[in-house]
This record gives sequence, structure tokens and C-alpha cells, in this order.
Amino acid sequence: MFPIRPKSAERNQLRTRSRYRREHRPTREFPFLRKRDSANLRASAFDLLRLSGTETIRWPYQRRRAALESLFAARRLVAPWALCPSTTDSGTVCEWLTWASVGMEGVVFKRVTGAYQPSVRGWKKYKVRETSEAIVGAVTGTLSSPRTVLLGRYDGEGRLQYVGRTTTLPRAAAAAVGGLLAPGRGGHPWTGWTFTAGWGSRETLDVTLVEPGLVVEVGVDVARDASGRWRHPARWHRARPDLSPADAPRLASPPR
Repeated sequence: MFPIRPKSAERNQLRTRSRYRREHRPTREFPFLRKRDSANLRASAFDLLRLSGTETIRWPYQRRRAALESLFAARRLVAPWALCPSTTDSGTVCEWLTWASVGMEGVVFKRVTGAYQPSVRGWKKYKVRETSEAIVGAVTGTLSSPRTVLLGRYDGEGRLQYVGRTTTLPRAAAAAVGGLLAPGRGGHPWTGWTFTAGWGSRETLDVTLVEPGLVVEVGVDVARDASGRWRHPARWHRARPDLSPADAPRLASPPR
């Protein structure tokens, strides 16, 4: 049997992985966010690696989970502490996967008899994905054969905001979309902007601005950062020259 727990945007921002430690410089005890990052996040616990000085990583997950639940009960932990839900019931999982509108990104599977592994090797993830439209505002590679496209959406004040980048385009798609792009003219809304290679990365991209007139359809998972940008690269589906930029969805505020 696999225990299954929801994979939410809230919990991901508190995960004690090296990238988080590098970016947010948490304390050794627990990676609390600084006030400037957010005042609304909770500390969501989903596993127990040490208990009263005893290392528990070799315990089966079922035992670690029971100990974690007992710890919450004994300490009477309440907000901002939260115990991440876990279940072995498939019906409950199906219900969780309908909660994407409130920040549910998917579910993570672990074996109930498995010891803790310090990476995701022992995990299986299922991400909630959807198709949506966005406007091409820039590309990497060349204008005639872009390697990736940078996507934007208009916010409530009519400003084109960057929301994410695609994975590498298939060769045929790159040639097709290249024929639909025009160089960006003066006054492009992204003039002077810099773009990083990915969420959490400091590497900047060499981009070419294009006239933001082409709408494309992409597949995305629902994980977004505090600005409403897609945290992971979008997967190319197709160009939508039948749509105008006004037809693309507006930038939505991220779920809280």
C-alpha cells in the first residue's frame, strides 16, 4: 500500500531541501520564512526524521507517521503548525485532486513500509495539469526558429506580465511558430527586463523580444509562485493564431 498526501503550493514553499535553504536561509531548527516573504504560510509537517534525539529515518513510513501524529497531539500543535494529510484511500485522493482551485498541486506517494530517503527517489508524484493560453512576449534562440518561448498575460491594469517559459520546442513547432512572430517594436512592455532560466535559478536568459500578438496553448501544472507565475516550464501544445491577445486569460492572483 502507498500512503498518499496532497502536494500543495503552501507545503512546497516550506520543504527543507537544499534549494530552499540556499534561497531563504532558514534556521537549523525549521525553515521559517522571513516576514518579507509571506505572513500567510503555515509550517506543514509531512514526515518525522528525528524524535527526542533518536534518528527515525530507518523506521518504516507507517511508524514515522504514527509518531508524527502523536507528536502533534502531545504538543497540541496548532497554527501556524499544520499536519499534512495522508491517506491510503483512493476515494480521498480523487477528492483531493479536485481542489486545484485552492492550491492543490497534486499528490505524493510513499510506501508505508519504506524507510526515509533523503531525496525524491522513494517518492512518486502525480501533478494536476491543465491546458491554457498565454501570449508570446519573447523567445530564446532565434526569431525564425525559437528554442523556447516566454509567455505573458495581461493583469487587471492592462500590463503584460511574464508568467512562464516553455520547455524546448519540437523542431516542427519551432519552425511553425517562428513564421508567426514579428520583432518587438519600440515601447515593448518587457523592454529592459531580465529573465531567469527557471524558478529559483539566478541564471539569466538571452532573449529576443517579439511583438506580443501571438496566443499559444500550453500544458501547465498548477504550481505558481507568489506573483502568479507558473513555477515549472509549460509544455508546448499549439499556436492559436485564431485568437487575439484579448482572448487570452488574464493574470490571476495565486490561491491563498
